Amino acid sequence: MWLVGFALVLGPLVTLHELGHYLVGRMFGIKADAFSVGFGKELAGWTDKRGTRWKLSMLPLGGYVQFKGDMNPTSMADNEALEDVPAQDREGVFHFKPVWQRALVVLAGPMMNLLIALAIFASFFMIFGKPVAVDRAQTNVVGTFSDASAAREGGIEIGDRIISIDGAPVAEFKDIVDRVIIYPGKTVNVGVERAGERLVLPVKLSDSVEKDQFGNESRVGRLGVFSNSQEYVSVGPAEAVYLSVDHSIGLVKMMVTGLAQIFTGDRSVRELGGPIKIAKFSGEQLSLGPLPFANFVALISINLAFINLLPIPALDGGHLAFYAAEAVRRKPIGPRGQEMAFRAGMALVLMLMLFVTANDIISLPFFGG
Repeated sequence: MWLVGFALVLGPLVTLHELGHYLVGRMFGIKADAFSVGFGKELAGWTDKRGTRWKLSMLPLGGYVQFKGDMNPTSMADNEALEDVPAQDREGVFHFKPVWQRALVVLAGPMMNLLIALAIFASFFMIFGKPVAVDRAQTNVVGTFSDASAAREGGIEIGDRIISIDGAPVAEFKDIVDRVIIYPGKTVNVGVERAGERLVLPVKLSDSVEKDQFGNESRVGRLGVFSNSQEYVSVGPAEAVYLSVDHSIGLVKMMVTGLAQIFTGDRSVRELGGPIKIAKFSGEQLSLGPLPFANFVALISINLAFINLLPIPALDGGHLAFYAAEAVRRKPIGPRGQEMAFRAGMALVLMLMLFVTANDIISLPFFGG
């Protein structure tokens, strides 16, 4: 299940990501020399009538489109060779295109991943609807407490209407979850309405380590309150798209917060995952059925978009940073500067891959994780 799930998650997502680059490149008349799913030695492939080599490669941890004029799969320019290209032969060469076209080609990959996630989430909202309180006026009113409730310890009472958390307004119960789940152990200021009076109560969120049915642990913050009963109401296509965008933005905010907490030491680096952990979770979600698996695909797709947009040379975000500098300077970064940055970026990516892979192995059950 791990292997099948991993292939069904990363295979389509990587292919569609690279297809985004390829299609926008073709739209601007850029020739693609190679389209590869995976890195390293070619296992199988064919060459189409445009001269593009479509191939499946040995290491299934990504992919690339190598455009005309690229020196390698990271789209570094072969500057020495490009200088000798006569004007009549520059047609279809990626690096001779205007900077805005190159930026759109690079941006198309992560945007394709975001569109995949939005399509999956919007489909869920269309099929199942959105959760709302049976009594809409009670959506952010405390109905009951959990057994060990941080809210009750902080002085919140049943019937209180939660209107804000750390100054951020609370319009529905989902807002409460979004504002506490990523902050285990943090003390937050909870604004409530009680009998017409507004109060602000400091509440230390519980620091809970919760396990799913597969034994995977997650460290989350809990306020320890429940709203009154909820139901699902149907939504139209436009609202489904809006809800999927809002949901995706919330997920990205949680990713940024989680990474920041790792850097500040509020979370353990053991929570970082790599390809082995993705394979493990893929197999587990696949075993639960198509809907949990589709939801997991959407989460990984957002993660791929987010990681690729980080301003690290060798990733899409690094290319975009170079193009932004080129647009401001009216000329590209020098070959020496680009080479040094790409080498440093590639070293950083490889070190991170090694680290998260080791982290994954240590966390496996038969290693005591």
